[in-house]
Amino acid sequence: MIKRSKYYYAICKEMEKLGKLKKTIFLGQQVKGDKGELDFYGTLKNVSLKKRIELPVCEELQMGMSIGLALEGYLPISIYQRMDFLPRCADQLINHLNLIEKLSFGLFKPKVIIRTTIGSTKPLNTGLQHSKDLTEGFSKLLDFPVIKVTTVKEVKDAYKLARNIDKPIMIIEVQDLYNE
Repeated sequence: MIKRSKYYYAICKEMEKLGKLKKTIFLGQQVKGDKGELDFYGTLKNVSLKKRIELPVCEELQMGMSIGLALEGYLPISIYQRMDFLPRCADQLINHLNLIEKLSFGLFKPKVIIRTTIGSTKPLNTGLQHSKDLTEGFSKLLDFPVIKVTTVKEVKDAYKLARNIDKPIMIIEVQDLYNE
């Protein structure tokens, strides 16, 4: 059995809080599982299956869906297993979600919570293409908050901000911190 950290359980608690909000929808790969680790490493276990949309590997489509859902009044939590996959949705992320408020002169203000991780290097190294830290690059490309969380306090603060802010936010978790 995997021994999980306080950091991991703080993330689980924050997902549960988001799941209780009326208009939240969780979408991405590995979000619809209902048996332990199949629901994004077990972090969605306390989120109703009715609030989860499982998608195939289609990063750009996922970001487009997230923007569309946000424009319709939902609060999408768009989950990308590893941040290495975010360049696949760069057009939707950088040229649409990031700019839509400016392009629409404030008429549209889609709020999307982008949840992603830096892939693990232990006990199994997922490889260079799955464990890069692209935080600095996205911080320079995006006008909304890009926050890497490495402590329980940072997890709580970032997800509290995500619930209360009226614009998109990207929260980056570190998978190596999930386990003790």
